[in-house]
Amino acid sequence: MPFAAALRVLIVDDQLTSRLLIRGGLQELGVSDIEMAADGEQGFKSMMAKPAHLVISDFNMPKMDGIAFLRAVRSYEPTRRSAFILLTGRGDKELIERAQKCGVNNVIAKPFTIPVLKAQIEAVVGKLK
Repeated sequence: MPFAAALRVLIVDDQLTSRLLIRGGLQELGVSDIEMAADGEQGFKSMMAKPAHLVISDFNMPKMDGIAFLRAVRSYEPTRRSAFILLTGRGDKELIERAQKCGVNNVIAKPFTIPVLKAQIEAVVGKLK
């Protein structure tokens, strides 16, 4: 079985369109175990209920932004080792440095292509196929 088929991924983004685009890209890459959440708060509840191997989260969200969500994931023992990729429309250096200090594994600038998504995921979790 390819690694992608065994990977559990949580997509967290307040924009439904973004969640669906990311899910479609993951499915193209062979990932089928995909959960989605509309904000960091909902995402953290999902992680506490059933931890994912990989989180792909937007930065700019209501209630709990991507950095606060990352901190929560890193501070909760059962999820602190989950891989975490942050999506951002503003790839500024200060934000990336803050995310790195909190333990992010990778950052992807929006908009992105499926090959970029694949490369960034594989840089974190290894070959998908």
